[in-house]
Amino acid sequence: MKLFVTSLLAASLLTSASFAADQPVAGGRADLIVQPEPSNLMLGLVTNVPTQLVSGQIYEGLLRYDEKLRPMPSLAKAWEISPDGLTYTFHLNEGVTWHDGVPFSSADVLFSVNDFLTKTQPRHRNTMSRVAKVEAPDAATVVFTLKQPFEPFIRSFAFWSMPMVPKHIYENTDFATNPANEKPIGTGAFKFESWTKGSNIHLVKNEHYYLAGKPYLDDVYYHVVPDGASRAVAYETGTVGILPGGSVENFDAPRLAALENTCTTSKGREFDSPLSFIWLNNRKPPMDDKRFRQAVMYAMDRDFAREVLWNGLGRVATGPIAGTIPFSSKVEPQYAHDPAKAKALLAEMGYDGKPLKLLPLPYGETWQRWAEAVKQNLGEVGIPVEIEAADVAGWNQRLSEWNYDMAFTYMFQNGDPALGVERNYVSSQISKGSPWNNVEGYSSPKADALFAEAATAVPAEKRQALYDQVQAVVQEDVPVAWLLDLEWPTIYNCKFQDLVTTANGLNDSLRDTWIKP
Repeated sequence: MKLFVTSLLAASLLTSASFAADQPVAGGRADLIVQPEPSNLMLGLVTNVPTQLVSGQIYEGLLRYDEKLRPMPSLAKAWEISPDGLTYTFHLNEGVTWHDGVPFSSADVLFSVNDFLTKTQPRHRNTMSRVAKVEAPDAATVVFTLKQPFEPFIRSFAFWSMPMVPKHIYENTDFATNPANEKPIGTGAFKFESWTKGSNIHLVKNEHYYLAGKPYLDDVYYHVVPDGASRAVAYETGTVGILPGGSVENFDAPRLAALENTCTTSKGREFDSPLSFIWLNNRKPPMDDKRFRQAVMYAMDRDFAREVLWNGLGRVATGPIAGTIPFSSKVEPQYAHDPAKAKALLAEMGYDGKPLKLLPLPYGETWQRWAEAVKQNLGEVGIPVEIEAADVAGWNQRLSEWNYDMAFTYMFQNGDPALGVERNYVSSQISKGSPWNNVEGYSSPKADALFAEAATAVPAEKRQALYDQVQAVVQEDVPVAWLLDLEWPTIYNCKFQDLVTTANGLNDSLRDTWIKP
């Protein structure tokens, strides 16, 4: 009997210990790599990937999204969509304050969507062009009324695509030069503490966060380590415990993932679905001739890039819509690696061998190697290329001012072509000042009309047919040179729990993260 009771007690203790180990525990810090160092942390002004990684903990949107892109509560605790699809009513969480203690209200929402973001974000202007009016019947309610039904609208409220900005700080100021940009103030689970340029960004727990018990972590440090090999060493030595996707070079990822007590996940990119391509400045010869742009597509060995530079991750892009979001189709024309076709097109157009400049994405050695591979591919068909260099701020400026020949990028698809794809191809999005709109200057009345019709068509089968048509038009014109649907793993110490809990991954999940004892 004594043995039996002792066994029961031991079993009970083991069960209790196991249960406790699976419950979130408060305390501790997370150390991550941010690569490259952000140019700015004010998410309403800058939405580069490094800025999102850090500022997604500071700023919030009305909604978050799960891996199936279904909306979840954030600053809005509940919402309704009218049966006719025209009215979206959001009910805001109670007890929300900005990091300086000022209460958050519907007035901040109106200021953010009607004033701030319409001036700073071309993407937001495109979204709001579908909105007839935004009203606030009271301090806790916001109502969006659309001009016509637009099903993707519910996926427009993420922390980075529609971040909430404090009205009391930015109203009647120059948004770009406001001192608060240096010490951002949001409603998020973590508050800005310090930024030691070239070293680290330090966020601290928001003790007054409106969700009881969250966040669990006390501190989050984002380490700036310019050298790729040193970033890998920082993980190996325990200086950092989390490597966001793309923060180490692809050739280091398999070795690091195999280390003891190391976990990996490819989750957290469902909303983004990043598609890489090369901007081709359609305004400048020879890029103004679609035969030249087609030749660039035929010249590139994208299978080599995937297998060698990206360790077999991702897939070769088939057109403007990434294969990981709805309405993508593999329609003609397609562009296999065919140097002979490239040479024939160049000869047909009478290309004179004018040298061109190629601007890589300043995100590490993998992108530099990719630029070298493309330079070699283009050189093999008679297109001489000079590779230029720029830091993140310089890259942003060059693209925003259309000061380039060819330039690498990757763009988020935002869960729907109407939200994340058409902005790069419709003529209404040709506007200086942003590196994320129609930077190449492509203008096609047919594509404009098809994108517009597809965005609001019902049912889904009709949208699919229209997107098939617009993909065919754009793929014939080749306004940009599509590369890969990107994929990269997040590598982290297994002690971190609930690290990725949304379709935007580390960018807005750390409020849920805790450290297993």
